[in-house]
Order: sequence, then C-alpha cells, then structure tokens
Amino acid sequence: MVQKYQSPVRVYKYPFELVMLAYEKRFPTCPLIPVFLGSEVLRESRSADGAQHVVERRCRLHVDAPRLLRKMAGVEHVVFVQRNELNRRARTLHIEAHNETFASRVQVTESCSYTVHPENEEWTCFEQSASLDIHSFFGFENALEKIAMKQYTANVKRGKEVMEHYLSELISQGTCHVPRWTPVPVQEEAFRSALEASSTSREPGPAPEVVGAEGDKLDADYIERCLGHLTPMQESCLVQLRHWLQETHKGKIPKDEHILRFLRARDFHLDKAREMLCQSLSWRKQHQVDLLLQTWRPPAALQEFYAGGWHYQDIDGRPLYILRLGQMDTKGLMKAVGEEALLQHVLSVNEEGQKRCEGNTRQFGRPISSWTCLLDLEGLNMRHLWRPGVKALLHMIEVVEGNYPETLGRLLIVRAPRVFPVLWTLISPFIHENTRRKFLIYSGSNYQGPGGLVDYLDKDVIPDFLGGESVCNVPEGGLVPKSLYLTEEEQEQADQLQQWSETYHSASVLRGAPHEVAVEILEGESVITWDFDILRGDVVFSLYHAKQAPKPGPREPGARASGQLIDKGWVLGTDYSRVEAPLVCREGQSIQGSHVTRWPGVYLLQWQMYSSPGSVACSLPGVDDVLTVLHSPGPRCKLLYYCEVLASEDFRGSMSSLESCTSRFSQLSAATSSSSGQSRSSSLLSR
Repeated sequence: MVQKYQSPVRVYKYPFELVMLAYEKRFPTCPLIPVFLGSEVLRESRSADGAQHVVERRCRLHVDAPRLLRKMAGVEHVVFVQRNELNRRARTLHIEAHNETFASRVQVTESCSYTVHPENEEWTCFEQSASLDIHSFFGFENALEKIAMKQYTANVKRGKEVMEHYLSELISQGTCHVPRWTPVPVQEEAFRSALEASSTSREPGPAPEVVGAEGDKLDADYIERCLGHLTPMQESCLVQLRHWLQETHKGKIPKDEHILRFLRARDFHLDKAREMLCQSLSWRKQHQVDLLLQTWRPPAALQEFYAGGWHYQDIDGRPLYILRLGQMDTKGLMKAVGEEALLQHVLSVNEEGQKRCEGNTRQFGRPISSWTCLLDLEGLNMRHLWRPGVKALLHMIEVVEGNYPETLGRLLIVRAPRVFPVLWTLISPFIHENTRRKFLIYSGSNYQGPGGLVDYLDKDVIPDFLGGESVCNVPEGGLVPKSLYLTEEEQEQADQLQQWSETYHSASVLRGAPHEVAVEILEGESVITWDFDILRGDVVFSLYHAKQAPKPGPREPGARASGQLIDKGWVLGTDYSRVEAPLVCREGQSIQGSHVTRWPGVYLLQWQMYSSPGSVACSLPGVDDVLTVLHSPGPRCKLLYYCEVLASEDFRGSMSSLESCTSRFSQLSAATSSSSGQSRSSSLLSR
C-alpha cells in the first residue's frame, strides 16, 4: 500500500531571496539535522543569464531504526538523490528527491516547492508532499512503514526549525535584504565563461550526444575530456553497449568510463564485453558493491597491520597505491580477521581507486581511468606461501580480474626476492595477459637510478623506505600478535559471513525447460522459505508436492538438486500435486515467501518462463545473462534464489526464527510467514 504525506502550506514572513540564502546553508552538511550525514554535488548547471540554477546532489541520511534491523539490512545509512531547480526570474525553487538505497524494494519520492506568497510578495510559501511505496522488505514491511513515517514526520517539523534558525542567523549578521534577480545583457565573454564553467562541472558525466545519421557519435569535447582517444569503431561500440543497457537494464546505468573498461578488456569485441559486463553487474547487485565505500569499516587489526595505502600519484597523474607485501603478515591477518574481511578490504581499495581516478580526471583536465600500484616485496618468504593464504589470494585475483578490468595502469614490483618466482608461478595463470603486460619487476636495487622508479614517479613522490624524499604514511605491517587471532566462535562467525556471499544461486530459465529445486521433508510440520530476485524476464513460480523424489532417487534430508526434475511422464494430481498457486513474477521484482508443509515427501520449487498472449520476444538478451547466453539460442530468464527449511517450532514469524538462517537476506525473509493460526501457506509479492 502506498503511504502519502501532504504538508499544509508553510509561510515564512521573509522575501524569497533571503529564504533561498538560508536554504543553501543546509549544504553540504547541516549539524542541526543529525540524520543528515552529508551530501555531494553530482551535476550543476546555470543558464547564461544566471536566472536558472540546477543542482543534483547525492545525500546520505542516518537510518533511525533498531540496530538489529540495520544489521540485517546491511546498511547504516541510506542514500537519496535530490534535484533542485531554482528559477530566480519566476522566484521559485522546485525540489525532487528519491531514494537510491533499496530502490528495487522500497520507493520513496518527495516533492517540495518554495514560491512567493500570492498576497504578499515579501513572504515565501513552502509546500511538501511525499509517498512511500514498499514493494517488499524481507518481511518487515509494517515495521519499516511505521519507522519511515515516524522519522519523516519528525524531519518535517525539524526542517521548519532549521530554516527559522538560519534566517535568524542571517539577520543577526546584518543580512536583511538580498536583491532580486534582474536581467542583464549577455556578453560574448560571459557566454563563453558559462560554457567553460559547465564543461568543468564537479563530476564529468555523459555530455549531450551529437547523433548523426548512424546514431553512433559522441560529443568530441566530452570524449577528449573524459574518455581519451577513441577510434570511430571504438566510439560506436561504446554507444551501442550504452544504448543496450538503457533499453534492457532496470537499475543504475554505469558511467561511460566504467563501460569503456570492459570494452578495452575484451579488445572492443562487443559480445564478449557485454557478456563480461553483465556478469559484473549481476555480481555488484548481489553483493551490494555500490554501497561498499559507505558501509565498509576495516577491523582494527587491518588498520594497524595491513601494509598498504594511497600515496599521491605517478608522473602520468594516476593515483598511486603502495603495498608492502613483504612486510605484511598475511597468515596472521587471515587468522585475525578472516578471508571475507580481507576480500572486502581489497574490494574497497579498488572502489576507492576508481573514485580517485575520477577526481584526478577533474583535477588534471584529462581522462585518467587507471591507477598505479607500487608493490614492495622485501621480506617475502615461505611464510607468505602458506597454502590457505595463497588460495585466498587467488580468489581475490579472480574477483578483481572479473569486475575491475583495465583499472590497473601499471604495477611496479620492487625488491623481488628469490622466493618470488615460486609465487609468480602460482598466480600468473590467473592474471589476464593484458594485465600481465603492465607488470615491471625489479630485483635487488635495480629500481634505483635511470630505468627504475624515476621513470614513473617524481623524485619527491618516491617513498623514503625506497631511498626517496617522500615520507610515506603506509603502515609498516609486522607480525600480528596471536592475542588478536579470532577465537573458534569468532572464526565460525567469519566463516558464516563468507557463506552469506556464497548462499544465493543463479539460474537460467529457458522456454520449455523450467528450473526446479527439490527439498525433502521428513516431518509434516516444517516451513520452506524462499527469497529470489527476477533479474531478467517474467517467470511463473509454483510449489509442488510429490510422495517420492524424482529421478535419480531419494536425497539426504535438506539436500537440493537443481535443473528440470519433474518427469514429463508424471500426471498432475496423480504423481504430484500443486500446493502453492502459480505466481507471476515480473522482471526486477524481489519475492519472499514461505510454506508450512502438511505432509512429508519431496517439495519442488519451480520457476518457468511466463509468456503473455501476443508478447514479442526481445531481440537482445537481458542485462544479467552471463557466460552461455551468446552460445545458446532462444529466449531465457534469469534469477537469483535462496531457499531453506526450518523446523516449525523455530519459525513463528518472530525475530527468533532469524537466528537459524545462513543468509543475510533469507534471515529477513524468514519473517514473512503468517502466524500458526493462519493459512498453511503464504507468499509475499512485491508490487
């Protein structure tokens, strides 16, 4: 159900221009609004005569919700995008805002306006409206609705107090009058300055396209400023892939720079780049990587003993990351924080690297899409070849290679010891050839003098521990005290956290070939729960019961098998029966549900392709098709799913049932069950 809020008209007995000056004091942060953590400008533009000013901001707000709910949702704050359109000529300010966090599950929209009072032009009116539409939120829809409306009402009241405070502050400082905007003749020089200001906005984004007869042209200045040199063929590939994303992708469209990295990684082979990009977008959505820099806080042991950090830039303007691997106790860190925390930290470094590249692009006025890593191996020994550590390293390389292509511009390896060839033999097969060509390896003191680091780093940037003049604040590493090692209980929790990221399964649903999962129930009173996202296409979800398992035979309790399981010779109503009505699930929806079983036997969760009468198949695959989509003809759907079985006594739709789940999302979805007094089955569909 959509909840709507409409405020009464609020009147400030001050001129519009003075109210606007007070309003701007709320940014980029506002200590008077504790939930407002800060904001950044995404885009900004002004008309040549200065009458119109448009600003788009990304704002971070604290989540004033129970700690357990925040922990399960995996966020400590939410992100909203706000667009302000100020018209000084008409004396109006229109504000539109919507949530970016959990946008597929919850939609929050807000519209505000400041206008001149119709009866007194020295007064200003304020109106505000908002809507809250919760498609699904892991079974906490009612709780979220109450929390959101309570917090929103409090913020509306607080907003009036903040405006009154800043207006009083301006007046106390002697600012009682702000002149109204008046038109002035636009000179040629002023017009040119406005264009230059627009071209150096805070964040380079897609410039207006110059679409020719072929529809595959980009603005030349935008390419030169943000992307670098592109041949006509490369430019065409970029436009085609971007247009394909706009037509098929339901979420946030990646920036051109991001798309271009995948094209370069596959030598501008369009199909291969699309395949790789789709796989990465699916991975980012599944693991909420877009929120990583906002939510990740490294453990104390990593902050003290992880010998890596950012350090100025190289001679080409690339951000420089220094990693003193030889001084780092990788085995100790693994035992102190676990593999999952190390992987999260490595991913945060890559996310930060992309962010710094964007900053350097703005600073130097030319495209910088990759960063440089200086890897110091002094101290590397057999301890670093600890088998679990090497296995974890290979996994990290695999993740980074698949999701951050062409972000490493150069790798400078210095002071490589004799044991390095052993390590290189182990890891080199997992590194793409394009990446290996960027490696420069120096043994002994060969990095000093001509042909060494001075060819790639300014002398005042070379760190002091390599004989340079720059004081480097990267932690020196050292042995991790055993007192910081995780206890068995903590290690078990860390292993469970790693399982969370491996819990969801991806599946393709072909026409005429449904995807089915079998769950064996030994006791009648159990609860089957599920949570799945439809990434592409429309599917029909059903739940069946059979007294005996489909071939290849019975399974252990709780064991699952995937694929098409129901024998085509089976007759519905005789060999098996439907226990959940078919549910049509649309592309982009998130569905959670549960079923209270009445009989032992095998329960089959089935997803099959849905085709409405008269529908026309899309000529292009959807955005989350991966790997085999280009080699298998015919349409297909794509989904991510998780299901599990709970004992009936552990499942009462209460918080206690959450403890038995392994997935962060299914922990939440487990609470979607009806109470025991209701119907034996319930399904929740996000609408």
